[in-house]
Amino acid sequence: MRPWPAKRRSIRPSSISTAWPFTEKAPHEADEDRDSNRRRHPDDGSQLSGDIALTRTIAAAPPDSGAGRRTALLSGLGRTALYVALPLAVIALWQGLFELGLIRPILLPPPTRVAQAFWTLGLSGELPRHVAISLLRVLEGFAIAALAGLLLGLAIGLSKKVDRACDLLIQLVKPIPPIAWIPLAILWFGIGEAAKVYIIFLGAFFPILVNTVDGIRQTDQRFVELARILEVPRRRFILKVVLPGALPAIMTGLRVGVMVAWMCVVASELIAASSGVGYLIMDARQLSQTDVVLVGMITIGAMGKLLDSLLKRLERRLITWKTSFGGQ
Repeated sequence: MRPWPAKRRSIRPSSISTAWPFTEKAPHEADEDRDSNRRRHPDDGSQLSGDIALTRTIAAAPPDSGAGRRTALLSGLGRTALYVALPLAVIALWQGLFELGLIRPILLPPPTRVAQAFWTLGLSGELPRHVAISLLRVLEGFAIAALAGLLLGLAIGLSKKVDRACDLLIQLVKPIPPIAWIPLAILWFGIGEAAKVYIIFLGAFFPILVNTVDGIRQTDQRFVELARILEVPRRRFILKVVLPGALPAIMTGLRVGVMVAWMCVVASELIAASSGVGYLIMDARQLSQTDVVLVGMITIGAMGKLLDSLLKRLERRLITWKTSFGGQ
C-alpha cells in the first residue's frame, strides 16, 4: 500500500503578513498595490516608449520636398550673402571714399579702375600668362618643400637623436626671411628658374616641417604602447598609427606652406625676372600704374585662396574620423 502524501498546511495571507517583520506589507500585498498603481498611473518607461513610437512615426512621414528645397535654398543664399558681405562692404567704402575726393587716384585707384585693368589685362592674355608662370613656380617650390618637410619632419618626430642633431641648425635658419637669401640664391643658382624656386621652397619648407613634427609628437601614447605590445612592424606602425594621428597637423602645415609660397612669389621674381605676377607688380610700380599693382596683388590673393580651398577639401576627404568644434 502506498502511503498517503503528507498533508500540506495551508498558509493564509494574513499569516504571511504577520510573519513579515522587515517590510510594511507582505510581498503579495505589495505586488497587488504595484499592479493597481500601474493600471492607474503608467510608469515613465511606457510613456517613453510612446514618445519613441511617436517620434518614429513623425520621422517616417514623407517630408515636404518643396518646403525642404526652399529651406535649403534660403539657407545657402544666407551663407553666401554672409560670406561676401564684408568684401562687398569694403569695396563700397573704398569707392565711396574715392567719390568724396578723400583718396588720391595715384595712391589708391577706385575699384572701377582696378576692374577695368583686370578686364584689359585678361583680354590681352597678359594676365593669364603671368599667372600660369607664377603658378608653375609656386607648385614646383611647394612640392619640393612638402616632400622635404614631410620626410625630415617624420625623421625628427620619430627619433630623438635626429631631433638633437637637427634642432640647433633648424632654429638658427628658420627665422631668416626668404628674401634675405636672394643674394646667395643668385650666387648659387644664377638668375634662372632654380633661384626663384629655391626662394619659394625656403618659404614653404619650415611651416610644413614644424607642423609635421608637432603632429607626430601629439600621437596618442596609448596607441604607441598598444603597437609595441602587439609587436607591430615599424613600417606598419608609421603608416597605420603615426601618420593618421599626425595628418591634421600635417594638413595645417601644407595650407600654411602654400600661403607662404605665394607670398614669396614677389620676392623670387625680383631675381632678373621677365614674367610672373611678381614681375607684373614690380614693372607696374616703376611705371606708377597703381591699378595694375592692385590687379597683381588681388590675383595672388585669389590664387592662394584657390589652392587653400583645394587643400581644405582634400583634408575633409582624408580626415573623416576627426570631429572638432566648428563654431556656432
